[in-house]
Amino acid sequence: MSDTDDSTDADGSTQMPSVIVAGGGPAGLSAALFTAKNGLETTVFDTDETWMHKAHLFNYLGIGSVGGSEFMATARQQVDDFGVDRRQDEPVTAVSESGDGFIVETDEGEYEADYVVLATGANRELADDLGCEFTDTDVVDVDVDMETSVDGVYATGAMVRPEEWQAAIAVGDGAAAALNILSSIKGEYYHDFDVPADAERVFGDLVAE
Repeated sequence: MSDTDDSTDADGSTQMPSVIVAGGGPAGLSAALFTAKNGLETTVFDTDETWMHKAHLFNYLGIGSVGGSEFMATARQQVDDFGVDRRQDEPVTAVSESGDGFIVETDEGEYEADYVVLATGANRELADDLGCEFTDTDVVDVDVDMETSVDGVYATGAMVRPEEWQAAIAVGDGAAAALNILSSIKGEYYHDFDVPADAERVFGDLVAE
């Protein structure tokens, strides 16, 4: 796992640390948004089996009412706009440690990553196979930053909670994981905090009033 801002390839080019997110529900997309927004190479593998397709949100702060599938469409567009490489319908089949990073496998091939965020809902098989510790309630054991017992691997959402399956909680878990990754890379606590001028710079006339 990289502990510097970036690395240099043999040809002298700069390469930012990479993050792979397994799962494209609220937790996974939240993590991907924060890492990609802050310059990390980010790939999301998703099967589109999120429970959000069965939901309608009335309890998500700042949103009066939105269908779960509509919420997901907006979230996907948001991460796409920040440059996330989103691999739809390409599930992760295995994750293994390799040197200072990880090898992530799908039926399409193998991918290297410096950090891995697991966001596969109640399916905890990837964490189990990777050797992550579990709690007495059979959920993945994580610290307050969502990091597992395997350095550089994070688990989020329903993977780490027996019953608290809420979109707002999952989004917060993903953000916490991403910010911890960014803090680890930069060697100090990192805060993703934007002001109106940042929004104007990024979105121009599209900024909401």
